[in-house]
Amino acid sequence: MNTKKIIVPLIVLFAIAVYFVAFHKNKSLKYIPENADAVILIDVKKLTGQYLFSLAAHPSGWSGSENKRKSTKGSLKDAGIIIPDFLQIFHIKDTKFSEWYSVAELKDSQKFISFLKKQSFTAKGNNRFQKDQIFIVVTGNHCIAGTSDSGFETIKNKFSVSSDPVWNADQFINNAVGSISFISGKKIQNFSIDINEDEIEIKNSPDTETFNAIASQLEKGTHFLDIELDKENVRNFSHLLNKSFADSSQVTSFKATADLEQLNDTIISYEYDDSFNEVEKKTVQKITQPIYTIDILSNAPEKTWEYFQAKKWINNENQFTAIPFQPNVISRNKQGAAIRSTQKAVSLSPRLKENYILIRNSALLYSSLKTLSTKEKRIISDIDYVLYTNKSKDYWIKIKAKNGELPLILRW
Repeated sequence: MNTKKIIVPLIVLFAIAVYFVAFHKNKSLKYIPENADAVILIDVKKLTGQYLFSLAAHPSGWSGSENKRKSTKGSLKDAGIIIPDFLQIFHIKDTKFSEWYSVAELKDSQKFISFLKKQSFTAKGNNRFQKDQIFIVVTGNHCIAGTSDSGFETIKNKFSVSSDPVWNADQFINNAVGSISFISGKKIQNFSIDINEDEIEIKNSPDTETFNAIASQLEKGTHFLDIELDKENVRNFSHLLNKSFADSSQVTSFKATADLEQLNDTIISYEYDDSFNEVEKKTVQKITQPIYTIDILSNAPEKTWEYFQAKKWINNENQFTAIPFQPNVISRNKQGAAIRSTQKAVSLSPRLKENYILIRNSALLYSSLKTLSTKEKRIISDIDYVLYTNKSKDYWIKIKAKNGELPLILRW
């Protein structure tokens, strides 16, 4: 028998199998509803390939990967869930910004429920489960997960009705590990997500030269928080925070610098001794508070002040109440207004005449986050800074991790 006649078909079959396992993807996004206005896609196969390639290139990470697997209370691959080619997370129009959902298929719903219990999810009845702010409902051979359960019934009704998929992965993602997309009518604005050696980049333009130049300047600073925003960015961010700045405020620029400080806070309580006499008890605890300076520029400072008063953002003690960190004092000047924390002053960093928000990591920040798990604290402590920048219609977010022996994808 001619061995070539056997080997060649085997090679072809092997190549076809590799293609379907590693590269072929079902790009039909059948669980994203038509009324979604934001979508996050994760290319599971591309992410897995990047992870395996990094693992092969860094043998020192093999033992850590094995320890992680052993310490995990079960894995998704053994949880009765079908791993999709694209993880689909979406936001439904006219719902709270914090409400996001995802739908997955199940091959064994009972095994998946057992997995949820191992992960310390609390059963709420009717196949509903909750852990912290994650809600899950199991319905037939599907599960819906979300940061809220208010949209579960609507989502169930949509995917229970047989219909052709509205969306395709090619509409949202192009050769990246993931994407974040915003939908407005027929217009879709896509932002790619890339995981690099020690950073995650989210951007809508491949040209990052300008943004890297801004980052280089900001990396020289030491403050916990640095912000500089123009009129358009002020409007966008204030809308997200439900503190809308209308054009009538005349605000043209927002600049802020902040640091964190640990203070002793005295709590006074009362208890009774054996003779039923009231005894004052003082307890001292350490709290973390920001110290900050904010500079607001305006085309018409008087109108800006009147706008803040009309919004009831200035109280009788001249405190600016639109921000949650009190106490502070707001004052007028010829250019607009200035706000500073009262406990200590911090100098405003120089203006770069760019749009950016930079948050540097601080031991005081993650040590004060008591509700986080050990793993979550470890990830946060590994972050160096988070940077948002904008130039015209181009946007860039960089999550920079501290330098480490292993690439980021193997550390987190």
